[in-house]
Amino acid sequence: MKTPIIRTCVAALALSLTAFAPASAAPSDSVPSSGKLAFDVIRKGRDIGDYVVTFRGSGGDMTVDVSTDVAVKLPVVGVAAYRFRQNSTETWRGGQLAGLTSQTDDNGTPHKISVGATSLIPASLWDADILRAGQVLNTIDGSTDAIRVSNLGSETVQTGRGAVQATHYAVRGDLDRDLWFDGATLVHVRFTAEDGSQVDYTLR
Repeated sequence: MKTPIIRTCVAALALSLTAFAPASAAPSDSVPSSGKLAFDVIRKGRDIGDYVVTFRGSGGDMTVDVSTDVAVKLPVVGVAAYRFRQNSTETWRGGQLAGLTSQTDDNGTPHKISVGATSLIPASLWDADILRAGQVLNTIDGSTDAIRVSNLGSETVQTGRGAVQATHYAVRGDLDRDLWFDGATLVHVRFTAEDGSQVDYTLR
């Protein structure tokens, strides 16, 4: 199912277990040494926003802040025709999700959720354990979504730091996504927007 371009920036992913998924790891294994993952959101060759994940803490106990700010603007006049903003905070204890809060403005439609401890992986993309989850937590409305995943093999991905070799996973089901992970670190995201255009998250 294709979803609106903005909603898909943080919309839920749920992936089925496959023999090709990486070995299970603590969420902290997906944290880069810089403590931040920052992506430019690209559509039709234009930078339409940012997707930033910031990590605080260490080991299995940490706080993860996820911020998305995307605007699709009308040609020439430069006025935003569609806007999506979301700020969420994940609290992890002992490698498990202990709580999540999220506020979303989906083109003027507000969403606010607060979720307690759960075994679900939130659909915030960064945690490689999402590749083994049959269900994930939707960070917009708090629902549970189910999808499946297949491993498409190793590919070269261009980032702001140069080319990296990453594993390509195709996510299908309630939502369609393509994810590239370098080990346990997310390095690229791609999906097809409702209007048929391709949208990429390009790592800075």
